[in-house]
Amino acid sequence: MNKEELKLTSAEIGTLWGQYVNGTAIDVINKYMLSIIEDEEIKILFEDAIKIFDQQKNQISQFIENEGFPIPIGFNESSDLNQGTQRLFSDIFCLHYLHIMTLHGLLGHSTSLSSSVRKDLRHFYDSCNNDGMGMYHRTTELLLEKGHFQRDPYFYPEENPEFVSGQKFIKGFFGDKRPLASTEILALSLNLKKKIMEKSLSIGFSQVVQSKEVRKFLKSSQNASDQQIESLSTILKGDNLPVPMSWETEVTTSQDAPFSDKLMLYHIGFLLQSSQSYHGAGLASAMRTDLVIAYEKIILKNIMITKEWFNLMTEHKWLEEPPLAPDRKEIAKDK
Repeated sequence: MNKEELKLTSAEIGTLWGQYVNGTAIDVINKYMLSIIEDEEIKILFEDAIKIFDQQKNQISQFIENEGFPIPIGFNESSDLNQGTQRLFSDIFCLHYLHIMTLHGLLGHSTSLSSSVRKDLRHFYDSCNNDGMGMYHRTTELLLEKGHFQRDPYFYPEENPEFVSGQKFIKGFFGDKRPLASTEILALSLNLKKKIMEKSLSIGFSQVVQSKEVRKFLKSSQNASDQQIESLSTILKGDNLPVPMSWETEVTTSQDAPFSDKLMLYHIGFLLQSSQSYHGAGLASAMRTDLVIAYEKIILKNIMITKEWFNLMTEHKWLEEPPLAPDRKEIAKDK
């Protein structure tokens, strides 16, 4: 059989569908940010990000169409972007946003690649990864140049390698707990930065959203993020380690909605769901009991919030349905 004629599997269709819907949501926000950014260096990055996704979107559409599936509706400028609204975010916040969303994109492309078999699809995700890595380098360099990149804590090197000895290594309560391991600090720092972005967007969106129900949810999400940031920050502070700065002051006081309620609610849900993989990685790397309990509480709370999000999205008929497996019972009934 010609490898290029292999039909796409359910996993491959699922990843393409997710890449399309999530990508169009972020693309609308990128286009809004491009319209308000004054810094030319940051503006160039957003122009390139929009061009890159436009090419990816066309390729994804072609893959899906060739398999006979309908192109997802996703998000677009005409339905989900309000032109000419007041500025909601600062230029620096926009740059941080592009950096964090690039990290999410890299994880998504890698996951999609690991689920892909057909050669043309693997090559497509290779190119997506290359584009994502290029954007990661560029956003990192620009954040460093402007003095806004928050580096992780430094360690002083030990003279010799050491081995774990005894149960003290896993104790995380009272006065006998050991200092944090570098692997644990990596996860704490990454989770904090993503949670800070989630909270900042919830603050901005809650100021401009039209629906009272959605506003209530966004405020609830903001409070949960705040508690989780405090929980993880307390662990770092316990070892006298620095905590990533918040970006709340980079959100203006505008009440002029640049986006549809559907887009804002969806985007927070996307961040909640994607953050669970980072929380899971943090839990897997945790070898101190207080860390394990902190991550378990965060994961459980996010599951509860995601359920609220799902109910709101379905109530408003805003949640697009992904391709489903055939319902054999229903097919048999029609016979």
